[in-house]
Amino acid sequence: MARTDAIVLGAGIVGTSIALHLAKRGLAVALVDRRGPGEETSYGNAGIIEGNTVFPPAFPSRFATLARVALKRAPEANYHLSFLPWAAPWLLAFRAASRPEKLIETARVMRPLFERAVAEHEALLAEAGATRYLRKDGWLKVYRSEEPFAGLAREFALAGEFGIPYARLDRDGVQALEPHLSAVVRHAVHWQGVASITNPLAVTKAYAARFAALGGVVLTGDARSIHRSNGHWRIDTAAGPLDANDVVMALGPFAPDVLAPLGIKLPLGIKRGYHRHFRPACNATLTRPVLDAEVGYCLAPMEQGIRLTTGIEFAARDAPATPEQFDRLMPAARDLFALGEPVEALPWLGSRPCFADSRPVIGRAPGCRGVWLAYGHAHWGLTLGPVTGRLMAEMMTGTRPFCDPAPYGAERFAR
Repeated sequence: MARTDAIVLGAGIVGTSIALHLAKRGLAVALVDRRGPGEETSYGNAGIIEGNTVFPPAFPSRFATLARVALKRAPEANYHLSFLPWAAPWLLAFRAASRPEKLIETARVMRPLFERAVAEHEALLAEAGATRYLRKDGWLKVYRSEEPFAGLAREFALAGEFGIPYARLDRDGVQALEPHLSAVVRHAVHWQGVASITNPLAVTKAYAARFAALGGVVLTGDARSIHRSNGHWRIDTAAGPLDANDVVMALGPFAPDVLAPLGIKLPLGIKRGYHRHFRPACNATLTRPVLDAEVGYCLAPMEQGIRLTTGIEFAARDAPATPEQFDRLMPAARDLFALGEPVEALPWLGSRPCFADSRPVIGRAPGCRGVWLAYGHAHWGLTLGPVTGRLMAEMMTGTRPFCDPAPYGAERFAR
């Protein structure tokens, strides 16, 4: 059997970043997944590094929006009826966490991670020789009507307090930045401090390659094989059993499958999401990601084409795909930008791991010696991967963390 200092389970952007940061600090580390780095949840996102984030997604407050979702007419959300009883406790907790005072509290608690997100990615991209995937043009949130744009005053106030740069644009300002967006846009916010990635899978693989260059080992294995053996944690891999004193669970939506048998049961929810790439039509171009805020989808220019990402779907993680949201949002998307034919035959489906308070869990597993948790990053896995890696590595090596990790601890669910 092989011995190592730490095993990181899960080779998504979070787990790969943690493994890389631990290797940079001189630890012998193995990164273990059943698939290749970046090939699960981390593959499907809008490629946005949201250093500008102020408020997390919130439970709808307007009856009209809730009614549209309930009647399955909303492009921004879908659900499987059979899943609602399972999701109900999480949804009630999410609604409670969406009260205005709670959203402000979450914004302040998450700010230390977001404000370092771009810089931590830039550092790893430079080390990995992958800066060609980085784009620093910000992103646009566009609005088709007056009321939603007028309701951003609280967000602008907090952005000013946090020192987040942004510009409010009228139709002419939008056209100056993105001339191929149609005139349906009346207002927009250009969040200027945002960076974005043109190929998220390639970036995760580049970080994994850098990890390997530092002596890290990438192995194929099933995280569910974890067990205690001779005072250590043991994982069965394709290369044989692997032992370590410390194990990091960076398994995203698959974490409960491994943690529940260990007696660790945290209230993780699942928000499924889809994406599909399209060729632009009529020689149209897009420079930066664009969120159609009132409809609930994002257009992001990628190496594979224009990636259209849907809103959320409440369904069992492993339930069959039901990409109905594309039918609801495609007319609006094509009204905004000249989308041509799809690149792939079928949309991609993934699951976002979400806690109702919109914070990840980062830190020790309560009552389980040598187990560390790093999951539940919701819509921000790509954004927060490297900064989570740094924070986790500092905690595991006894270095003073760059911020207080207590707000992200699993202990908050016992209170």
